[in-house]
Amino acid sequence: MCVGGKGFYLNSKETSDPSRKNHSKVSQYRMAFDTPRITKTETSKLKNLISASFKPLSLTIPIGDGFHELFPAQLCAGMQLKAPTRAKYSQGFMPIGESDAYCALIPGLPEDLAKICLALVPRSQFPVMGSVSKRWMSFLESKEFIAVRKEVGKLEEWVYVLTADAGSKGSHWEVLGCSGQKHSPLPPMPGPTKAGFGVVVLDGKLFVIAGYAADHGKECVSDEVYRYDSCLNRWVELSKMNVARCDFACAEVNGMIYVAGGFGPNGDSLSSVEVYDAEQNKWTLIESLRRPRWGCFACSFEGKLYVMGGRSRFTIGNTRFVDVYNPNDNAWGEVKNGCVMVTAHAVLDKKLFCIEWKNQRSLAVFNPADNSWQKVPVPLTGSSSTRFCFGIHDGKLLLFSLDEEPCYKTLMYDPAAPTGSEWCTSELKPPGLCLCSVTIRA
Repeated sequence: MCVGGKGFYLNSKETSDPSRKNHSKVSQYRMAFDTPRITKTETSKLKNLISASFKPLSLTIPIGDGFHELFPAQLCAGMQLKAPTRAKYSQGFMPIGESDAYCALIPGLPEDLAKICLALVPRSQFPVMGSVSKRWMSFLESKEFIAVRKEVGKLEEWVYVLTADAGSKGSHWEVLGCSGQKHSPLPPMPGPTKAGFGVVVLDGKLFVIAGYAADHGKECVSDEVYRYDSCLNRWVELSKMNVARCDFACAEVNGMIYVAGGFGPNGDSLSSVEVYDAEQNKWTLIESLRRPRWGCFACSFEGKLYVMGGRSRFTIGNTRFVDVYNPNDNAWGEVKNGCVMVTAHAVLDKKLFCIEWKNQRSLAVFNPADNSWQKVPVPLTGSSSTRFCFGIHDGKLLLFSLDEEPCYKTLMYDPAAPTGSEWCTSELKPPGLCLCSVTIRA
């Protein structure tokens, strides 16, 4: 039974068309819905947010005394519809009040189908959808929502950049105008302006980790962690880290966020490592690095954490070895063939792309399959800059110039292009000096 209505019914209807024998049973059902208790406000919101997107799918919003509608086989193929069941809420989003203990996503629709309906809405409408009800907000910020969007082929890729504010020490996050979208600033991130922080993308969300207050220097190292939800367009503060740090390495591995090394509150170099579980909102200290390390970066390959670059107090100059952590064994290994003084890095097509300080007009490409490195010259076309910040869009590597060039075009490298055609230029570029860039698919 559905709360707020008299339930739904599935009436089997046979078809004589042999071409439809392999279609899902769902395509052979006619559905009747009775939802007399939907308010005018809910009706208006549902119609405005959903009707336009679902019109090609022959889906009508359940209002009034009920309706009968046949859902197309191409939407329902392979999908098993289930009656609405009691929702499982995380503790942070448990509705208050007996009447809010359970509310269907879309009254009258089975939960599986309702989730697909919401997943089909364009990404630009997500913040508005989140204000419709607590249930919608809870679903939009869940991992399941991203999974359903992926299953129905509706994931949209947006590029986010952190740019420096002109004439001040501040900075702000912004969405670049790609995929038909306009440049759009994000809400201000809580807390003071920071430097030496780390960024990780997980489940359609941006995590900004630790660092130090830019106005006070490295003596004010932070343990704060903030998360930006790209669906709801909002920031929230998460559990603090066990160890405050800056200039450290961080990456996502198997759905967990790892941080390693860096500088501590007293300027001491760190070897400690901790992992964040997003489901529990909890940081846990794990096996430390073999030696302290700072100014380094991290990436993930084949379920392992790779920590590269930076320095260690046990070496003179920069370290070339690579620390490799296997979560299954909770143990560190080492690869000696690394890189030094990396100024930009990004992972694309299961390979690591770097630019080293000593050779700014060349990409260093790491293949984890055999721990080999390859050099790719960077052309002068589009930009004469020797300093870049990396971005990724549509399977291509973007090189945002860090030098002020009024007429420059962003260099773009396509690793899948034929030999000799890998480089071209892109109109995508930040409105100011790009300090950091991430790509979020949601």
